[in-house]
Amino acid sequence: MTDEPMTSEAAAADPAVSVVGPGGGETILLGTTRLRILEDGSTTGHRLGIGETVLAPHTDGPPQHRHAQHDEGFYVVSGTVRFTVGHRSYDAVAGTLVMVPPGAPHTFANVSDQPAVMLTTFTPDLYVQYFRDLRDMIAGGRESIPQAGLRTMGRYATEPATEYGRTS
Repeated sequence: MTDEPMTSEAAAADPAVSVVGPGGGETILLGTTRLRILEDGSTTGHRLGIGETVLAPHTDGPPQHRHAQHDEGFYVVSGTVRFTVGHRSYDAVAGTLVMVPPGAPHTFANVSDQPAVMLTTFTPDLYVQYFRDLRDMIAGGRESIPQAGLRTMGRYATEPATEYGRTS
């Protein structure tokens, strides 16, 4: 498969598909975290969003939070990611899948000396736009990542899980 667009004749004969090559997708930089959006929901009828998340060594994730309207999945491709769910922490190594249903408090971090890469899913795609909004707020110089994140979460049916620790 290639990244070349289909001709109108081919598009008429085949269903619409999305092919995102190694250098493709939309890249969002959030401090020491890089998110590459591979599927923003436009091909899936907004049922699914997919991103590749790269956490630099010693990168804290977001404050612990819970989503009301979407599942979030994390497949660790390389490195080790520490997931905290409520009061419990899990060190997920390459090959580990962590699925977070709506309502479950969670966060993640890279506490190691090596970068960590995850494939992240959002079902439905609701949270993809959150990352775009967060990027725009930070680029505008209005707020830091933690402040902007907390302010923006509410627009995407997400709230901080303040009973479990840090919220900024």
